[in-house]
Amino acid sequence: MIWLSEKIEFPPYELATDDGLLALGGDLSAERLVYAYQHGIFPWFNEGEPIVWYSPWERMVLFPEEVKISKSMKQVLRKGGFTITENKAFGDVIFNCRHINRFDQLGTWITDEMEDAYINLHDKGYAKSIEVWMDDKLVAGLYGVDLGNGVFCGESMFSKVNNMSKVAFIHLAQKGGYKLIDCQVYNDHLASLGAREIPREEFLKWL
Repeated sequence: MIWLSEKIEFPPYELATDDGLLALGGDLSAERLVYAYQHGIFPWFNEGEPIVWYSPWERMVLFPEEVKISKSMKQVLRKGGFTITENKAFGDVIFNCRHINRFDQLGTWITDEMEDAYINLHDKGYAKSIEVWMDDKLVAGLYGVDLGNGVFCGESMFSKVNNMSKVAFIHLAQKGGYKLIDCQVYNDHLASLGAREIPREEFLKWL
């Protein structure tokens, strides 16, 4: 396994393992994170572990025009009762993404270091959040990296009220003005909303 030096660079994609693990170490500076996302690489690790960098062979993405809205979600959107904002509460969104109970997961991969790093990215204009409010309370949201190239690199989402994270995601797809939303790796929830896997080589062409 290749350990990164202080120099901001990564090994060739071809050296990634079958599950996409590409390198270890380095740091989460804004400069390294921006460089990584520009090259289709993202960090994903647990507390107490070295920083692990991934470049999966198959990339889960959503082409915004392919977003799927079920009949029940159309009813939720028509009913309303919520307000959607952008970049109004980035810190609160990532805090909730970190601490929300996820029944299908053990713990969280958003460490102190990760939280600080993405708030720093947001402060520098490279990260974005979508918030959903009900009665002036934050009930759902998502955040990710926006490098200004038409690709939104989603990181995490949360919901305290049923379907509200879907509201945030659909808003991102329909109103974000992106040509592609990067969802990183497969999961059933995103697949139900229209996301699908494409080869890494195809994904890199969009960056």
